[in-house]
Amino acid sequence: MTQPACTHLDQAADVTPSGNGCVECLASGGRWVHLRMCMSCGHVGCCDSSEHKHATAHFHADDHPLVQSYEPGEDWWWCYQDNVAFRVATAPSYSHT
Repeated sequence: MTQPACTHLDQAADVTPSGNGCVECLASGGRWVHLRMCMSCGHVGCCDSSEHKHATAHFHADDHPLVQSYEPGEDWWWCYQDNVAFRVATAPSYSHT
C-alpha cells in the first residue's frame, strides 16, 4: 500500500476511540472478528467479516468515509467512498487491548 488515491483525507480528524471494542456489539452482547475506527469521529465498529458489519453501517449512517484498522500491529486505512486501502505515514496508530 502506498500513499492514497483517496480524496477524503481532509475529513480525518484528531479522534479518540469510542471504546475498546465495537460499540454496538458491546451494547448488545454481540461478537466481532476485527475492529475498525472511524477517522472522522472515533467510532469503533466491527469489520465486514463480523456478523453485523457495524463499521460499514456507521459509514452508511453518518457518511464518514475513513477508517483505520483498530487491530494491534496494523496501521492501514480504508476509504469507503474511494474503495482504496492505504497508509498515512504521519498518522498515529491505534489498537484495542
